[in-house]
Amino acid sequence: MSALSILFLASCSAWMSQAQTEFKRVAEANVTLPCHHRLHEKPTSLDIEWLLKDSEAEPKVVITYAGGNIYNDLIEEQKGRVSFASNFLKGDASLEISLLQPSDAGQYTCKVKNAGQYEWTHITLKVLEKPSKPKCWKEGEMSEGKEIALQCNSVTGTTPIMYTWQRIDEEGKTGYLPPMAHINLSNPAQIFMKNLTWVATGLYQCTASNEAGQETCVVEVTVQYAQNFGIVAGAVCGVMGGLSLVFLAVWLTIKKKEKRKYEEEETPNEIREDAEAPKARLVKPGSSSSGSRSSHSGSSSTRSTANSASRSQQTLSTEATPHITPTQHGPMAMDGREPEPKKINHTNLIKTEATATMVPAQSRAFQTV
Repeated sequence: MSALSILFLASCSAWMSQAQTEFKRVAEANVTLPCHHRLHEKPTSLDIEWLLKDSEAEPKVVITYAGGNIYNDLIEEQKGRVSFASNFLKGDASLEISLLQPSDAGQYTCKVKNAGQYEWTHITLKVLEKPSKPKCWKEGEMSEGKEIALQCNSVTGTTPIMYTWQRIDEEGKTGYLPPMAHINLSNPAQIFMKNLTWVATGLYQCTASNEAGQETCVVEVTVQYAQNFGIVAGAVCGVMGGLSLVFLAVWLTIKKKEKRKYEEEETPNEIREDAEAPKARLVKPGSSSSGSRSSHSGSSSTRSTANSASRSQQTLSTEATPHITPTQHGPMAMDGREPEPKKINHTNLIKTEATATMVPAQSRAFQTV
C-alpha cells in the first residue's frame, strides 16, 4: 500500500471520528471514548496510544499498549480509573474513564500504529459540574416603604450558571414574584424590591442551574408595616395596666386581712376592761335556812336556836357598822361615770335592830329551860 493510500485511510479515519468530536458528561459519571481501527490484521506489531491535551502545552499519555503490555498509570490523577473498554486487538481501542473529575476534561487523541500505518481519532471531553448548593441572603431594611435586595450565589459549578427567582405560596408551590420585585439585568442572581408593602412578605426561592443540574435555596422576607407598631404598643400597655390592677387588688386584700386580724386581737382586751364586776351575794338575817332548821325533831331544836342566835348577833354587828362593809362595784354607766351608791333605808335598819334585840332574850329563855 502506497503512502498516499495510508494518508488517505488515516485522514478518512480521522474524518469519521470527527462525527462525534465532543462528549459531555457530568462529574462522578462514567464515559467511554470510542476508537475503532482497521489495523488489527497483524496484532504482533500493533501499538495503541491515548493522549490527553489539557491546559498544558504538551499532551500527556493516558494509556498505551506496546510490545504486548498495557500501561495505564501514567497520569497520577487518573490512576485506577482508565482502561480499554473492549478487545483492542480486534479493532476496538475505545477508552473508558470512570468517576469523572473536572481534571479529566480536555482533548483526547487515539493513535493506532501497525506495520507503518497510522490511524487517529480526536475527541473533546467536557466534564460538567453541577452548581454547588447556593447561598441566599437579604440586604436592606424590612419595613414598609423601604427597599431590599435578595441575592443568591453558587461557589462552584460549570459555567455558565443560570439564576432564577420564584416565590413560594402557602401550599409550597412556586409562582411569580410580586409587582415591586425587579431582576438586576447585569446580575440575574440579584433582585430588588422597592416601596415594600405587606404583600412582599413570604418565602423566595433561588435556583442555580447549568447543563449538569440544579440546586436551590430559600430566603424569608417579613415586612413590618407601620400599624403593627401601634398594635404592639397598645397590647403592651394593656398588659401592663392589667398587671397593675391585679397587683393593686392583691395588695388591698392583704391590707384588709391584716386590719381584720388586728381588730380581732384587740377586741378581747377592750371587753375585759369594760366588763361588769361580779355582784356580791348578801345573806339576810333570819333567812329560810334558819326556819328550815327549826322544823327538825325536838332533839336538835335547841342547837338550831342557839346557832340562829349566834348568826343574828353577827349580822347585827355587821349592819350596825356599815362603814366597814366591803364596797360593791356595779356596772359602769354607758357614759363612763360610776353609778351613785345606793341609799340606806333607815326604816329597815330600825326593824333589823329591833329583831336583833329580841333574839338574845329568846336565847336566854331556851337556856333557862
